[in-house]
Amino acid sequence: MAEFKLDGRMKVKSLKENFKKNFGATLRVYKSVSCRGAMADDDSTLASLRAEGYKGGELVVGGNLRVGNFEKKIAELYGIGVQVANADNSKLADDKITLVAAGK
Repeated sequence: MAEFKLDGRMKVKSLKENFKKNFGATLRVYKSVSCRGAMADDDSTLASLRAEGYKGGELVVGGNLRVGNFEKKIAELYGIGVQVANADNSKLADDKITLVAAGK
């Protein structure tokens, strides 16, 4: 099963690449938890984007995790917003499907 580990030292670019490689879906990363406004810079680390009051840490992401739960966990850990989109980044994935299903 596809899975990868992420932590605060990981750059946004690496996160998006690992996500695409493991699940086939596209990951959009924003500077704010609301997913409105600016996209995160690819060279930023997750720790540098982390909002005040969020602990950060390590997370193992498996392919059977549901899209909504993944987005929520990233928000809870780092205080940043992510959205999972389909493989060609043309539409957002349903929150109720798994990460693997989002890439198909």
